[in-house]
Amino acid sequence: MKFVWINRIIGGILLVSLLTLGLYQPSREYFLIPNHLVLFEGSQYSISKSLPVSAKVLESSDGISLHDEQASITLGAEKPGTNEVLLDVAGLPAKKVDIRVLKDFKVMPGGQSIGVKLNTLGVLVVGHHLIDTEQGKKSPGEKAKIEIGDIITEINGQTIKKMGDVTPFVQQAGEKGEALNIVINRDNKVLHSILLPLKDKNEGTYKLGLYIRDSAAGIGTMTFYHPDSKKYGALGHVISDMDTKKPIVVKDGQIVQSTVTSIEKGSNGDPGEKLARFSSNKEKIGNINRNSPFGIFGKLNQDFKNGIRDNALPITLSHEVKEGPAKILTVVDGSKVEEFDVEIVSSIPQKFPAIKGMVLKVTDKELLQKTGGIVQGMSGSPIIQNGKLIGAVTHVFVNDPTSGYGVHIEWMLNEAGINIYDKDNYEKAS
Repeated sequence: MKFVWINRIIGGILLVSLLTLGLYQPSREYFLIPNHLVLFEGSQYSISKSLPVSAKVLESSDGISLHDEQASITLGAEKPGTNEVLLDVAGLPAKKVDIRVLKDFKVMPGGQSIGVKLNTLGVLVVGHHLIDTEQGKKSPGEKAKIEIGDIITEINGQTIKKMGDVTPFVQQAGEKGEALNIVINRDNKVLHSILLPLKDKNEGTYKLGLYIRDSAAGIGTMTFYHPDSKKYGALGHVISDMDTKKPIVVKDGQIVQSTVTSIEKGSNGDPGEKLARFSSNKEKIGNINRNSPFGIFGKLNQDFKNGIRDNALPITLSHEVKEGPAKILTVVDGSKVEEFDVEIVSSIPQKFPAIKGMVLKVTDKELLQKTGGIVQGMSGSPIIQNGKLIGAVTHVFVNDPTSGYGVHIEWMLNEAGINIYDKDNYEKAS
């Protein structure tokens, strides 16, 4: 019995040595998502054991192994009729863990052109201006050290939700000669300021010396929606204010259908742009409750089919995306969703959420003729490979409008509040 233990230890040391020297070559290599094993044939296995995020998952004829600098862990065969597997380290039994397989999770692909309207949390400061007073030109807002990008959330203890909430406070304080107590949000920090409004001698009204805004509007492309929960994701990148260049902190918002009226073709140094208008009926398709680095997210009021791929598609996780041909769905004329050819130039099997997971290149001659490649307003266009949704178009290369970045779909699903690893999406391993 003693010799068996010695042989197992020696075997473990030898295996690690061979891996380190590169003399042992597994047939495939997989990356580890925290607390999840990604196995062959696209299966997902959830493990109730904390595993090192640096580990790699290796497939060999003996099964599946986890390897990192500290240990070599083998995932043995599942016992017949059970839902358990045996972890063993260097041949030594370690622990039994539960194992479950991800179901065939599907979402509806998008491609539709949408109009986006965001309402900010408070009012956003987008600039300073000088007031022509009897004592000269002055900016009370600048004097109060309120900066561009600040969000005014309270005045004199009262919550500020829109621009119309500000004016009564300004006029009343100006007439009384009293300063305003202002609460601002600056980069997620709460700050306080004192501001005395000044009278414009030409208009006879009191002003802050600030340019403010409480909403923003634009266009983009729907990426997906979940047919059961109606949760959706679009754009694939954050919406920033055009003046401050900072992400808009969203109170709420809505999306409506939009119609592409024309295309400003892209060229080197100029990415081009879709020009569109909100549909005349302005019917609200859904709400917006999140504006994140991965896009905008919310819930639809109804099904929103694209007319070209109206069946739910399975998803592809980052480690499964391959270099090679793919398709994107987008609108370049009116409201018709069309399918165009692209090439996945590279893809990163990401372990953690990141916005730039793929590089793609437009290869479709018709799309190149119409747009020059990727243009503004195309962000969010779903990318499909081998009949599966793999991600969305996000950014264009300014010096090469035929190419750009894409984001992996699993991160957008996560931001939408759709947990593909939730127990409801699993079934017992067979």
